[in-house]
Amino acid sequence: MHRSPPRSLVVGLSAALLLAGTGGSATAETADHLDPKRPVHDRVERLLDRMTLDEKIGQMTQAERGAVTAADVTAYRLGSLLSGGGSVPTPNTPESWADMYDGFQRAALATPRRIPLIYGVDAVHGHNNVVGATIFPHNIGLGAARDPELVRRIGAATAEEVTGTGPDWNFAPCVCVARNDRWGRTYESFGEVPELPSQMTTAVGGLQGPRLGGPASVLATAKHYVGDGGTTGGVDQGNTEVSEAELRRIHLPPFQAAVRRGAGSVMISFNSWNGVKAHGHRYLITDVLKRELRFSGIVVSDWNGIDQIDGQPGFTPAEVRTSINAGIDMVMVPNDWKRFIETLKAEVEAGRVPMSRIDDANRRILTKKVQLGLFERPLTDRRYLRTVGSKEHRELARRAVAESQVLLKNQGNVLPLDRRGGRIFVAGKNADDIGNQSGGWTITWQGSSGDITPGTTILEGIRQTAGKGSTVTYARDGGGIDGSYDAAVAVVGETPYAEFMGDRPGAMGLDAEDLATLQRLRASGVPVVVVLVSGRPLDISAQLPEWDALLASWLPGTEGRGVADVLFGVRKPTGKLPVTWMKDAGQQPINRGDGKDPLFPFGYGLTYRR
Repeated sequence: MHRSPPRSLVVGLSAALLLAGTGGSATAETADHLDPKRPVHDRVERLLDRMTLDEKIGQMTQAERGAVTAADVTAYRLGSLLSGGGSVPTPNTPESWADMYDGFQRAALATPRRIPLIYGVDAVHGHNNVVGATIFPHNIGLGAARDPELVRRIGAATAEEVTGTGPDWNFAPCVCVARNDRWGRTYESFGEVPELPSQMTTAVGGLQGPRLGGPASVLATAKHYVGDGGTTGGVDQGNTEVSEAELRRIHLPPFQAAVRRGAGSVMISFNSWNGVKAHGHRYLITDVLKRELRFSGIVVSDWNGIDQIDGQPGFTPAEVRTSINAGIDMVMVPNDWKRFIETLKAEVEAGRVPMSRIDDANRRILTKKVQLGLFERPLTDRRYLRTVGSKEHRELARRAVAESQVLLKNQGNVLPLDRRGGRIFVAGKNADDIGNQSGGWTITWQGSSGDITPGTTILEGIRQTAGKGSTVTYARDGGGIDGSYDAAVAVVGETPYAEFMGDRPGAMGLDAEDLATLQRLRASGVPVVVVLVSGRPLDISAQLPEWDALLASWLPGTEGRGVADVLFGVRKPTGKLPVTWMKDAGQQPINRGDGKDPLFPFGYGLTYRR
């Protein structure tokens, strides 16, 4: 695969030529921060010494792309933009992304000091906002795979696809520890014990590469700091009511691991810790993260996170100064960014936010921009456009899907299915639906059902994998099945959701459509194989005795043939549960070592005898 030269090694353009190329007006003496031959620290300090307060506050501001114009970027000296889930150019193509990014970047380079933007996206399971990108399994499936090197390779593939479309900052990996499966973000976790997310921080190296500024290097973000997976009741953005000892034992280790791997940024969580919002928690951010863990990168807030500190809508001057003084460097204020700039400036001028804190934030932001090579190579490296949805990346995703499958039941060795002339009936709402099998954070924030992006559904994968003499019949509702089939495969489970929209405070079982489909299949007398597509364990103990086999497929993404590979024995199932599987929803929270009797314990997973 063609590799572009590292951004930081492209030194052919002098500072004067750079200025001439974009209409900059600085003299050579005041543009020495553009000289790539100077040490990073020297460049940053020289730039910082010359920046005005307005420029520094601009650098600390991250606005949503849909809420700004190119002229705004130039006028307000904005340091960062982001695309929220589903915030995309029209048409939503890789080329349009690159054009959009370059347009905003040129606006940033039109400022007197030519400080480039850093552009953030939530590429949490591939470059998932972009139609045609490779969608990998969500983290819960990768936790089941137990393969840190695979996760690193997925990070590197994602970085290539992101690089080809422009952005240089990825709000991933999520290293949360999911302790209650009612939580709507359970699928964003690699598992319920700190060891699993800690091991999977290899994603950081995949995204950033051996060093920042190398080929296809994007800034990684460890999120959400800290305790987001431990809220009472599994309520998203809720209150994590645990001792400091438990917070450190369960939720902090993955962040320690991410910092050791050189993660360039850490995102603060919406949740509270014992009633105090993390976005205003100086002890957690400055004392623990920055001083104790020696994190030297960018601390970024979550979407309007500073507005939650006092529990009232609309951020206040008190919330702004509290968050900045707590240690947040880059503030994600998607829409109300102009008021944020005005408010922070007033707080600094009144002495309530010290300039030392403003300078610290800017030093961290500018250091990462220099290390990424953005001053030398600010525009999209379009040579990576061809990697978006490439054959190589889809093959990697197919392997990841296969490795993530967890075989939980296989009565009578009904699996693997016979490829030599078997008759297979396939049913279920998730059998032929790319959107459902990809889950939330796919093309849009919440994701959606249907043919939302190119890929291979699980049904298509079954048809492609079955032998030439095999018969594969499909009916979504199971109608038309009879006893002539060798097996029925029911692909059932959840439909897409993200964040708090996925919280399940009540029942956690299958819906009425799934239960009716399963009943039709069971009534035929044919062995029933259930493929469960879901972002978490579901309450299925009452139905399990009626199923001959159960395969937990999690949220596999666009490459459904990886599921078929396991169903037919092209690959043996090797996945192990990354979470404890409840007997009923009343057991939540249930985790390894808590003394509760599960349906399937943490780490459980069968394989084939033949």
